[in-house]
Amino acid sequence: MQARSLKDWGLLAALAVLWGSNFMFVKLGVATVPPATLVASRLVIGAIILVAVVRAMGHTFPPVGRAWVSYAVLAIVGNCLPFWLITTGQRSIDSALAGILMAIMPLTTLVLAHFFVAGETMTRYRAAGFLLGFAGIAVLMGPAALSGLGGSSVEILAQLCVLAGALCYATQSVLVRLMLKGNVMVASAAIIAIAALISLPVALLVDEPWNLSPSRVSVYTVIWIGIGPTALATFVYLKLIGSAGPTFMSLTNYCIPVVALLLGVALLGEEPGANAYAGLVLILAGIALSQLRRSESRN
Repeated sequence: MQARSLKDWGLLAALAVLWGSNFMFVKLGVATVPPATLVASRLVIGAIILVAVVRAMGHTFPPVGRAWVSYAVLAIVGNCLPFWLITTGQRSIDSALAGILMAIMPLTTLVLAHFFVAGETMTRYRAAGFLLGFAGIAVLMGPAALSGLGGSSVEILAQLCVLAGALCYATQSVLVRLMLKGNVMVASAAIIAIAALISLPVALLVDEPWNLSPSRVSVYTVIWIGIGPTALATFVYLKLIGSAGPTFMSLTNYCIPVVALLLGVALLGEEPGANAYAGLVLILAGIALSQLRRSESRN
């Protein structure tokens, strides 16, 4: 297992902040903007920004061919499908339970990367660290969240949707390492642009956005989601996978609840219970354990 550079840890922290803060902003946005329109809007804004940056930097997009097939696969698997699956699932289950189900993503990435990505061997330390991080998520969310497992057929279907969304993210993180070639900024712009082209017609048909009356707060929120958690986060995400691999990047899913917790305390005046701080300790210990190196990976 290679040592992680300060740059890798910085990218991981930046991605955790961008995605972790997204929950708070989405909550503000969906108050007056339906999910399908919010998803399409964030992708369109993100695509416009990334394409403009690509042009400003003098980069060019590759000709139609294998590269665009890769971009399309990554856009569908990593944006369109999970956005739809998770949004659908969260209509019928609590966000806390959804957060625990999403924590399956790093564990799934660990297994997939072990079999399909060179140098991503599943050591005992890695496996133990990821399991400890998952336990930390469960403790942080509290036992009440776990009580929602099972239930009616509608609730079970919703839980399966969220799990499928987590599997999509895990699959995409491995596919990025295997399929993505060339300039990261160009790839980011192409992937988000394709996802926007797919999502926009759905929003137009489902929500009829021309009949909506979004609040000023929702409008500003959606614009920021398109800039930060979409455009900038996509670039950081692809850069981090290229630099440190999909398994290390997947640790972001354990960091996101930590960021959400800290932002809730700092900006919303929330008062988390003892379980939140216990979960925080377990998550950080799991991340540290997963990064330990020993000779077992060479035995």
